[in-house]
Amino acid sequence: MGYPESAPEYDILLGKYLRGIEAHLKQKGWLDKAFVYWFDEPDPKDYAFVMNGFAKLKRHAPGLRRMLTEQIEKDLVGGPNLWCPLTPSLNVAGLEERRAAGDQFWWYVCCGPVAPYATEFIDHPGTEMRVWLWQTWAERVTGILIWDTVYWTSGTAYPDQENPQNPYLDPMSWVSGYGVAPGTKQPWGNGDGRFLYPPLAAADGKPAAPVLDAPVVSYRLAMLRDGLEDYEYFVMLKRLLAERGGTLTPRERENVSALLTVPADVSASLTSFTRDPAPLETHRDKLARAIVMLLKR
Repeated sequence: MGYPESAPEYDILLGKYLRGIEAHLKQKGWLDKAFVYWFDEPDPKDYAFVMNGFAKLKRHAPGLRRMLTEQIEKDLVGGPNLWCPLTPSLNVAGLEERRAAGDQFWWYVCCGPVAPYATEFIDHPGTEMRVWLWQTWAERVTGILIWDTVYWTSGTAYPDQENPQNPYLDPMSWVSGYGVAPGTKQPWGNGDGRFLYPPLAAADGKPAAPVLDAPVVSYRLAMLRDGLEDYEYFVMLKRLLAERGGTLTPRERENVSALLTVPADVSASLTSFTRDPAPLETHRDKLARAIVMLLKR
């Protein structure tokens, strides 16, 4: 309605709007799935602005999770309660303190990090996307973020809309925006934000007729799917152990509990992990057998 932030009407209307959203989500049973993505990757100069917005969200709709793609910073504590840093920035000072305060943690990869971390780039082993989910479990992270899956062309690198990028012929994900001059090719990374590809008949963005073929699935997306399934195995086993662990002998319970730890031959750290799927399949088989055993109790 054009009210400036300083006007009393601004806060009244914003509060009514946010309370309505929170009430609707709660009534539908969706509140635990919802979050507000208030700001993306803030610089320190943005922190005051970000915290001002979080203060309003916290006051008017405290049940809505407040997500921020940033690592823990002292000037941001008390704003977000769902942190989503880049993978190398998870384990910083204050992590366990924020967890104890009830904050949740996701993490993400995009144009960074690069090697030796697990990444989404096509010039890295595809298994890295699967191992990433094992690292997610090991680090007690409860969600992942991928910024895009169909970033086929860059309007900056390919400013002529009649001749967009063909992602098969040019695998690089080029920067869009950020003040980069049109026609400039500044790399983000091969395959960044690109997990699905256009049907071959529409690869150049100029099909002669409508194309109804399905998108082409990348190997990296298939590996990410497998990693999500692996993560589910860990979750299922942990839940079953809590529900039916009393039916096990002390030795059996100890053996099953040990399976909830990611083996070092899968991932010893965020920068030391297997590129061979065999150790993952071996441990997944053990998880599956333990799940079946507990289901029969």
